Amino acid sequence: MITVSGMPIHMDIIEQYHPSGIEGKTVRILQASSSVYNYGSLEQLDFELKLRRSTVEASRALNNSGLYFRVFRDVFCNPEYWSRTDEGGFLTKEGVSPYHAVKDIFVNGASYGTECATAIVIVFYGAVLDFFPEALFNRIYRRIYLMNWQHLDSSLGIMQIREPNDYFPGDCRYFKNPDVDPATPEWQGENAIDLGNGLYYGHGMGIRPAERIIDALNSKRILGSTTSAYLMLQATRLNARQLWRLYNSLQ
Repeated sequence: MITVSGMPIHMDIIEQYHPSGIEGKTVRILQASSSVYNYGSLEQLDFELKLRRSTVEASRALNNSGLYFRVFRDVFCNPEYWSRTDEGGFLTKEGVSPYHAVKDIFVNGASYGTECATAIVIVFYGAVLDFFPEALFNRIYRRIYLMNWQHLDSSLGIMQIREPNDYFPGDCRYFKNPDVDPATPEWQGENAIDLGNGLYYGHGMGIRPAERIIDALNSKRILGSTTSAYLMLQATRLNARQLWRLYNSLQ
């Protein structure tokens, strides 16, 4: 259930969002939940809904960007904006705009190659990029280091929930492959963004339903294994409340 300043939201507000859109799907999940989701204002609620739409749109844009799948030892990036580190990460160069550095990955994806977790972090930065003007984005994210879930900027507000009560479009879910073939450890699992229509974006797999992601992972198991890959309960998501406070405090 949704409340605003402790009061139940009026259905007219929910009906403003088309049920087939990301905002509409999200607000209806929130309202139908047995959990109470309280917002300080309607503007804060709208910010979270639009942030989730932006996350889904960033996922689709990255999928279409030409970004290559590479394991850490083989990653590469556009040297105009990024330096490749010895551990396989991307660090923004001194003097470049972090805003344009992130945007370049979506525009010139073929100049980059990385693994699936780093791709999800890029998606999350891309979603925030859609809200924050360049000057504000660069003020918050002065130096960006992209490398799976390590070195995350606390201002990005990424949080992992082990067993959330609800799942929403824009959540990152994890498909685990417990019997992965040791010869292909990169297929031990797949980080994937829920696109809100039964499909998921996972870098290296593209956009496909959960069953096809599981099938693909199962094809990379130890010979003779009958233990299937599966979708874990955990969800990783942007902390919309933290980003909302940050956005308003710096305007």
